[in-house]
Amino acid sequence: MRLSLRTVTILAALLVALPVFVARTFTQAVSPEAAEVQLQLADMLYEQGRFIEAFDAFELAGTVTDTRLRRRAFSGKVRTRLRMAEFVGAYDDAKVLIDLSPRDPEAVTLHGDALWALGRFQDSEQRFEEALTLNPESSRARHGRARSLASRSQLDQALDEAQAALRLSPRDGEIHHTVGTIYERMRRYEEAANAYGSYVNLLPNKDRSVKAAWSRAEVEFLRAFKSKVPFEADPAVWKQLHVVPFRTVNEKVMVKAKVNKGAAMDFVLDTGSELTVITRDVASRLGVKAISETLSAGVGDFGLRGLQVGRIDTLTIGTLELRNVPCLIKNPPLRGLPTREAESFSPISLGLSMLIDYGRQELVIGSELPQEPYDYRLPLRVHRLAMVQGMVNDDPANFVVDTGGQVISISTDTASGLDRDQSVRQIPLKVYGTSGWDKDAFLLPGVHLAFQGIQYSNFPVVVLNLRAPSILLGFQLGGIVGHKFLSPYRAALDLKTSEIRLKRLPGGAQASN
Repeated sequence: MRLSLRTVTILAALLVALPVFVARTFTQAVSPEAAEVQLQLADMLYEQGRFIEAFDAFELAGTVTDTRLRRRAFSGKVRTRLRMAEFVGAYDDAKVLIDLSPRDPEAVTLHGDALWALGRFQDSEQRFEEALTLNPESSRARHGRARSLASRSQLDQALDEAQAALRLSPRDGEIHHTVGTIYERMRRYEEAANAYGSYVNLLPNKDRSVKAAWSRAEVEFLRAFKSKVPFEADPAVWKQLHVVPFRTVNEKVMVKAKVNKGAAMDFVLDTGSELTVITRDVASRLGVKAISETLSAGVGDFGLRGLQVGRIDTLTIGTLELRNVPCLIKNPPLRGLPTREAESFSPISLGLSMLIDYGRQELVIGSELPQEPYDYRLPLRVHRLAMVQGMVNDDPANFVVDTGGQVISISTDTASGLDRDQSVRQIPLKVYGTSGWDKDAFLLPGVHLAFQGIQYSNFPVVVLNLRAPSILLGFQLGGIVGHKFLSPYRAALDLKTSEIRLKRLPGGAQASN
């Protein structure tokens, strides 16, 4: 299961489809004895993966006046809401929990998990460190630290922390899953498959969720590499900078690339996709065979969409040549769109940093980028996709950095949380994604955006339903920044330093305008 985001031609391929639960409201407090029964029932239901029913029981138990029992109930509510991808509700319950137990390491960790689920990564890091100060043996806090380190591309340290967490809680499936994602980014596919397999084995027997199906398919896909080294290249390739010319077509960066030594063809530079993407026709013509099938769900009316994953023998982009490159095959193709689905790639998905100069029309790819003067430096996170922190009006939000996108967008969840003039007209838009047309997209004027020193005042943004990719990623997406955001700059996305460096080009438009 793979993720790909794109704005205005927004593509959001997803892994999971979890149920959305609207909780009942309980107004009458239960006795301590009844609360204890409800908590035992809730724990049993949670372990069985029956999260909606578990939440009901936790919520009822939470009406008790006994502080100790309320702590247990709200702890369960937070954990359950996180599993159901109810990110805002989980954060609301975590605030109650932390008021009840401000110095309890489990409560502090859950508060950190809830902050992470809102995309407030820096705040969540601080909470995990506080929890570890209170209890250095907290497996969940160490897991939080591992996940945070991985998002800053500090993979060796992240793996150490995740394995330490596993030694403390060997039956915590989520930690196994995080270990799998770290191994996968380290290109250690057999170990990643083993970790995902452990995650699957720890799932409830009745778990038939899309996420469980994806994990099983991922194990099959990773093990199909066998002795083949993913992203294999000659040693010199990793040490040099690869300069690739590009042209801009409809605000998309197009480069020439070759698949399996075939003729050069256009590829979209698309950091909104976690894998190299090819169409069914290209795969058939150039001998890229599907290894396994996966499910995706994206922006549009069709919902879930079945796709294939495969392996490109050689991918050549200028002087960069990689072997055994994982790819997403758009099969079956989506019909009824105004443009054909395009081939695309992202240096970030290849494990490489990139520098894009819209003035010179040059893309630079390498393991280590040159240090150059910059006007702005923004923290970069990578969790399947590249992300940057921003502010929407007065609220923090994380944005996918999507070179394949065109405009600046925010999610419907972000828009619904804004304190704004309801009389401002929402202008309907025609937007399509991986699942067809999104009939609910609209243009929202008068929004203030800030990315440290970069500000957009009284700015019109596209509002998109990013609920599904948020579920996949495990945290709420604030929006997407694309060509509109990046094109005034010489922009470096540096994995080694975990930062985005922006140098304004001569004549580059001022963001505040």
